[in-house]
This record gives sequence, C-alpha cells and structure tokens, in this order.
Amino acid sequence: MKFDTAHTKEKMQKSVAAFESNLSTIRASQANAAVVSKVTFEYYGTPTRIVDMASVSVTDAKTLTISPYDRSTLKEMVKAIYASDIGITPTDDGTVIRLIFPQLTEEHRKSLAKQIQKMGEDARVAIRNIRRDANEEIKKAKKDGDMTEDEQKASEKSVQDLTDSFIKDIDSITSKKEKEIMQI
Repeated sequence: MKFDTAHTKEKMQKSVAAFESNLSTIRASQANAAVVSKVTFEYYGTPTRIVDMASVSVTDAKTLTISPYDRSTLKEMVKAIYASDIGITPTDDGTVIRLIFPQLTEEHRKSLAKQIQKMGEDARVAIRNIRRDANEEIKKAKKDGDMTEDEQKASEKSVQDLTDSFIKDIDSITSKKEKEIMQI
C-alpha cells in the first residue's frame, strides 16, 4: 500500500495560499486594497474587519478610498488604521477615508525585501513540517506492517518530490515579489 499524498498536497497548497495572502498585505508604493484586509476595529464590541464594513477601492495608482457603509463607524476605522502597521496616515472628510501611498525610499524597499525573505522562509518551514508529518505517517505504516520497505521508500520519495515542487513555487513567488518591490 503506497502512501496517498493527496492530503499532504492539499496541506502544502493551503500553506502556499496563506503565504501569498500574507504577501498581498505588504504595502508597495501602489495602492492596493489588500493592505487593509486584516485591519479590524471594534463594532458593537466585536472585532470587525474594515473590508466587511466598507467599500474599499483604488481610485488611482497612489490612492485607496474607503467608504464606510455606516458613517458612524468612520472614526473607529480611522483609529484602527492609525493603530495598524500599514504605515500610512489616513485622511477623512467625514464621509470617506483616503489612504495616499507615498513613494518608497531605498531603505524601506530593502526592509520590505527582508520582510518578504523572512515570510518566504516561514512558508518553506511550514512545507517542511508538513513533509515531516507525512514521513512520520509513512514510518508508522511501515512499522505497523501496512507497508513494505520498497513502498516506504517510494512513498517518501513522492512526498519529497511534492515538497521540492512547493518549495520551488515559494521561491518563485518570493523572488517575484522582491523584484516588484525593488523596481517600484
């Protein structure tokens, strides 16, 4: 009985998707609605994401406009943006919030590139942990007599091939994002 890698592949795909989602929140000098996707504020005692309570749109390459569905939440949204780590000062006119993205300095680009590298390494570690778990399952199956030694080696090789493929994807995504940051 060869090890079924479908579950392992699914976990690895979720790790890569989470990595890509985290990368989208990194602020480049271009307006991007994803930078506020994780910013939350108190709404009737419950932490609520801004994107769930407002229309977030890119008006031009440097401006993001947030239009709250309920104007009474505007002040709380502004406070939440100030408190977040996006590094942009919001301006509001009483009806909408505007985030104007400044041009990145060389120093800030290098800092973002390091942050991207760290996030890439964290994603690679997550993939390797999934590989370790799969290999432990394979060894347990061999120990329990459900798998021959040849099947164990073949299963471990297929898990390693899967791991190599996903690590390569993460490296590619990391490299692409770094180039994007450095060229802006």
